[in-house]
Amino acid sequence: MEEEPLLTGSINRGPGDYGSHDNGDHDKHEESPGSRRPSYSATDDSYPVHEDADAELYIQQAVVFIEDAIQYRSINHRVDSWSLWLYRWYYSKICQWGLGFTIAVVLGLAFIERPSSLTYTSDIRFKPKPWEPPCGLTEGIEMVCLCVFILDITVKSYLIGWEEFRTNKWLIGYVVVIAASVIDWMLSISMMCSETLRVRRLIRPFFLLQNSSLMKKTLKCIKRTLPEIASVILLLALHICLFTMIGMLIFSKTDDPKKNGEWETYFKNLPQALSSLLVLLTTANNPDVMIPAYSLNRGYSIFFILFSVFGTYLLMNLMTAIIYNQFRGYLLMSVQTSIIRRRLGIRAAFEVLCCPGRGHTSTQSEGHVERVAMNMFLQVMERVHMKFYCRQAIIKAARQFPDGFINGEDFQRLFNELDKDFMKEHPQKPEYSSSILQSIQNIYSHFYITVLGNVVALANVLCICTILVLNSEKTVSEKNNFYMEIINCIFILYYVIEMLLKIVAFGWKGYLSYRNNIFDGFLTVLLLTIQIAIFITYRIPYEDVDPVSRRVMALWEMVRLINMLIVFRFLRIIPEIKLMAVVASTLVDLVKNLRAFAGILLVVYYVYAVLGIWLFQGAITLPSNTSLILNATIENKTDDPYSMSCGTFEQLEYWPNNFDDFASSLVLLYNIMVVNNWHVFTDAYIRYTTEWSLVYFVAWWLTSSVMWVNLFVALILENFTYKWDRSNALSVEDVERIAYQSTVQLIFREHVQEPTEEELLAQLQQHPHLHLSW
Repeated sequence: MEEEPLLTGSINRGPGDYGSHDNGDHDKHEESPGSRRPSYSATDDSYPVHEDADAELYIQQAVVFIEDAIQYRSINHRVDSWSLWLYRWYYSKICQWGLGFTIAVVLGLAFIERPSSLTYTSDIRFKPKPWEPPCGLTEGIEMVCLCVFILDITVKSYLIGWEEFRTNKWLIGYVVVIAASVIDWMLSISMMCSETLRVRRLIRPFFLLQNSSLMKKTLKCIKRTLPEIASVILLLALHICLFTMIGMLIFSKTDDPKKNGEWETYFKNLPQALSSLLVLLTTANNPDVMIPAYSLNRGYSIFFILFSVFGTYLLMNLMTAIIYNQFRGYLLMSVQTSIIRRRLGIRAAFEVLCCPGRGHTSTQSEGHVERVAMNMFLQVMERVHMKFYCRQAIIKAARQFPDGFINGEDFQRLFNELDKDFMKEHPQKPEYSSSILQSIQNIYSHFYITVLGNVVALANVLCICTILVLNSEKTVSEKNNFYMEIINCIFILYYVIEMLLKIVAFGWKGYLSYRNNIFDGFLTVLLLTIQIAIFITYRIPYEDVDPVSRRVMALWEMVRLINMLIVFRFLRIIPEIKLMAVVASTLVDLVKNLRAFAGILLVVYYVYAVLGIWLFQGAITLPSNTSLILNATIENKTDDPYSMSCGTFEQLEYWPNNFDDFASSLVLLYNIMVVNNWHVFTDAYIRYTTEWSLVYFVAWWLTSSVMWVNLFVALILENFTYKWDRSNALSVEDVERIAYQSTVQLIFREHVQEPTEEELLAQLQQHPHLHLSW
């Protein structure tokens, strides 16, 4: 779960105590620990007694400000000793993971609540009656989650103060959502959980949104992009309407029934013509939609080709470009804010460490010169929660200052290490006196051994493929696993020898310092374990082993498991090919760093699934005459909505796709997002409900497939381009060693502008709880 800054901005405040509780007692003290008093010399021994306590507070404040900078959090929070402890506890891993787990639980209740998704199938023909939780079970879990959210908003509001709280729309919305959820929860309890509509289910995704700053920024960027998207959608709508009218004129009803195929199927009325061309825009019904007319005259194909060229290949791609370009511009603005937060947090840490007598010196001629003492800086760095290699790099760079003091510019520059890639250093190879061990070390540490291992892995996979092709038509009892087992034994023996000799060449620590060696070693040990189990259980090699055994696992199942692991082991070639290594690392980073964008899609899925249940639960029903399902040749002449025509919902047996529970709703929405055969679902729900149901499905298609998927693809391209450009001059081995810092902020880092010294100081002066006088 991404950590969320308490605030997104700052406001002006009157003078007050440094680290005050904002309780209106600012004017009771003429001097406070946070006010810049006349500076002392670094060598002056006449410090006031309370300076030691103040110094500890300054260190705590600097630690928190640096941690805020690392996480791109706002520094606009209380800075007294108690509040700093509470603040660090709130952003601790256990607290944030607990909050994230609570959000996951409250969102997951939708799978258990009525209508429950706890059945083995969603097919209405075979779906058993689901287990329904007793009244009070899910409600009790939900109330515990709501209590956690109440505690969360209480801590947040205390840390930032009332003045900041009432200007933050997200926190006010947080309170409103919690209050609405509690009221709806009370109504559920009073009605003994018999209500059919739970409003709080629709607003639960807000808990996920408000807990991620990047999700909120993404949502804000999407909102600002909507006007440009709306203009292209309007153009797209005009395109569809124009061709709809032309199509209805061209394919009008004639006196010859044999020539009315196109009219009857796709252009019978205006809603049908609009939906047909809308589906054609996604190519889901191409070429079906043109076949009746095309079979009469090949010239009719020009109409459909022109529609697809202008709509699918021009306007849709133009929309993708506009979405990406506009969103990228607004995202750059958000990244600019994140960079300012980092610089502001580091500058605030420097300012509090420059308190009187604690790190800066002054001269009579030059006036006050701010510097931080090295010993105080090292104390701060030892307390900051950050990556180990970043801490070591910063401390190493700080020790290079000869006079033991760090000025403001150097202090800011030290933390540039946070943006640098980490090059992992492998341990030194062991030194052997034996000539045989030295020869093994020289051979098995060479790159050609890795190439040989990849060739052997490829040969193993080819052998498995060959045997699979030969046995594809055989049943389990007809297969002879003897030869497959012998081949596996030979290859596994090679893998074990390769692993042991590499351990000799690199040593234990050196062997485990390579990620591909860890991958190889784990699978090799697993393969060896399963092979030993086969030897013990079946006494291989014996050709007359009963393949279908009553033991825990049959021989063919164990062999199949080994084959799957061997095929999976073939992925070891990925780190050895530079392009594949970059692609694989890009996928890993997408999971780690771009999860906020997937989170928005999850929120949209959740909301549309709940709406779908409200609108269409139980809409798809089985026909009273089950022979309609069993016999597709029966012509439906009744007024029922069932249709066994070729390509319909019923004929394709799409019965599991429905809105009868939350899980099946998610799957149905995914199937529509993919847009393959999505017109089958829209046609079915139009027949079973009303033509207005098309509005819901078109809105989901625009939201998911047109806007969000295209945006996600564009961000994948940004991430890959960023990594490829940085690794272009590196070797394959260096790519494997580098731990890229590919956050969203760094992907767009080169396009944002650094804040000036004056801007940073001006924002520090606006801090609501930290008041410095220069």
